[in-house]
Amino acid sequence: MILLSTIRVLKFAAQDFFRNFWLSLVTVTILILSLFSINFIIVVGVISQTAITAVEDKIDLNLYLIPDAGEDDIAALKSELERLDGVKDVSYISKAQALEAFQSKHQANQSIQDALREVGKNPLSASLIVEARELNNYTAIIDSLNNLSKHAVIESQNFDDHKTLLKTMSAITARTRQVGILVSLIFVAVTILVVFNAVRIAIYTHQKEIRIMKLVGASNWFIRAPFLAEAIFYALAGTLVIIVIFYPFLQLLQPYLGAFFNAESLNIIAYFNHNFITIFGIEFLAACLINTLASLLAVGKYMKV
Repeated sequence: MILLSTIRVLKFAAQDFFRNFWLSLVTVTILILSLFSINFIIVVGVISQTAITAVEDKIDLNLYLIPDAGEDDIAALKSELERLDGVKDVSYISKAQALEAFQSKHQANQSIQDALREVGKNPLSASLIVEARELNNYTAIIDSLNNLSKHAVIESQNFDDHKTLLKTMSAITARTRQVGILVSLIFVAVTILVVFNAVRIAIYTHQKEIRIMKLVGASNWFIRAPFLAEAIFYALAGTLVIIVIFYPFLQLLQPYLGAFFNAESLNIIAYFNHNFITIFGIEFLAACLINTLASLLAVGKYMKV
């Protein structure tokens, strides 16, 4: 009996979905546009986070060592730095490595190459490069490094530029997250209102049928069930179409992203593939929830006879 009722409900829902095709198309289209906007915000969020991470990876703190620093003293300092809270890694750059990197960077500048030959010896100092786990850790690390500035093997250090950059990056990061959350909330609110009203309009066209069914003794569940099933049809159709539409959009977008990020740091298609079930599953469930709530409220209004 339950199976038969369920089949009838699905049949009525499918018939109504295609019988009022244009109204169904409008409802699904609104849902698609809303889902597209939400997915686009997700893309913007991923791009912003990747950009911030790329900048964070380029920030490091250099401690320049005295020319005659002993290996034991350097190892002791390196070990002390590694024990600081928030430190991700400490790398040692020898004088030879520093000179090689400097020459490689300025190999096209003949005047610099001539100046190095004129000096006749390696003018660069060995250094220790400190990387933090997160951007927010750098302030505390700088304070700790300032306390180490009188260490016997440290020749010089200057973190004033880093403090300015870190302050700017922290402000940009916080503002980006705030704007992303605000825009997301606005789109979610608009989506709820638009889809809610679209479903209510669709049910409004059946108000006479609902009241007649109520008068002839149909149960509340039997009246509501087809509209709830139809609401799920809307959500399913919208989610499937947005998947079909959004992936070609990502294909078009990826080459432009490749001009700023390498494929390893940001492959937006791979990101959506990896989070496919999470992203589209949550969107489908959210659309079902909005549609079914709208259906319940709208049908309830017309069942009062």
